[in-house]
Amino acid sequence: MVMASAVWEASVLAALLSSVALAILFRVRRALPQDIPNDRSLHGQPVPRAGGFAIWSGFVPAALLFPPPFHGGVAAWLAPWALLVGVSAWDDRRAVPVAARLAAHAVAALWFGWMLARGGAAASAGVPVWIAVAGIGVIVAWASNLYNFMDGSDGLAATMGVIGFAAMGIAARHDASAPALCALAAAIVPFLAVNRPRASMFLGDAGAVPLGFLAAAFALDGVAASRWPAWFPLLVFLPFVADATFTLVRRALAGETLWRAHRDHCYQRLNRLGAGHAGTLAVYGALALATAVTALACLFAAPGAGAWALAAWLAVVLMLFAAIDYHWRKNEKPAPTR
Repeated sequence: MVMASAVWEASVLAALLSSVALAILFRVRRALPQDIPNDRSLHGQPVPRAGGFAIWSGFVPAALLFPPPFHGGVAAWLAPWALLVGVSAWDDRRAVPVAARLAAHAVAALWFGWMLARGGAAASAGVPVWIAVAGIGVIVAWASNLYNFMDGSDGLAATMGVIGFAAMGIAARHDASAPALCALAAAIVPFLAVNRPRASMFLGDAGAVPLGFLAAAFALDGVAASRWPAWFPLLVFLPFVADATFTLVRRALAGETLWRAHRDHCYQRLNRLGAGHAGTLAVYGALALATAVTALACLFAAPGAGAWALAAWLAVVLMLFAAIDYHWRKNEKPAPTR
């Protein structure tokens, strides 16, 4: 009962503060950084990109009031999170050079990796600390970037955030990390209301990159603390992880410059093939909900089936991507988004 009460209080506080912050942002929306359409965009009008600040206005107070039990305490996540928010906010306002941006991502990822490994993750995995730090750092840096890569269609990143963090909150229902996880899901809900098609506000890099960081941070800390097996967060966030990774591999095999901006993710191609923002959100939202429910069902009822469920859903997702690519190659003139 005590944990349920904490989850409820944290979630209500986060949603309320996020809603208030969102209302304030709309009052000053013309002064906010604008996402100006270009040849890589899936929208046709300038849209403010500051929704991440509404989410953080709700999540951070709730997370400080009900701190998740990360190895290393609050500093383990708050310091690298703050670095990512600061650099990404500046990037939203004035473009930050790629090298500087990636350096900040690496510092944040390695800081969290060091705190987690020092807390016992390396010993429990039976590997040297420096290897654990490097491995954790790569995962966290990749998650931070892939979440940003996937934030290109209305409602997509917000829906994945609500489903993904809520699923981890449910999985940690008897653990002290549950209030913060549920608070983060609750803080995203008000933003989703204005980010769904047609979006009137975008997440911005200051929202997307730190969200990816927190997804990896909560996931890895949960594995280290034995809250869930490694397959669980992978299955929960599979639509995002698979799309970003599949696209990276496909572009690498094609000899493309990997750090150059593009709109060739599977969700972007699906959007441009005629599904639009609403259709793309329906497909990916259904996938996210299905993989999250499957992950929870396996965790609670059949943990031994989790890895098999992950493999099965990965096969389904890859078949979907193959179908999208097939129709993309067949369709020489994709339908305009709007």
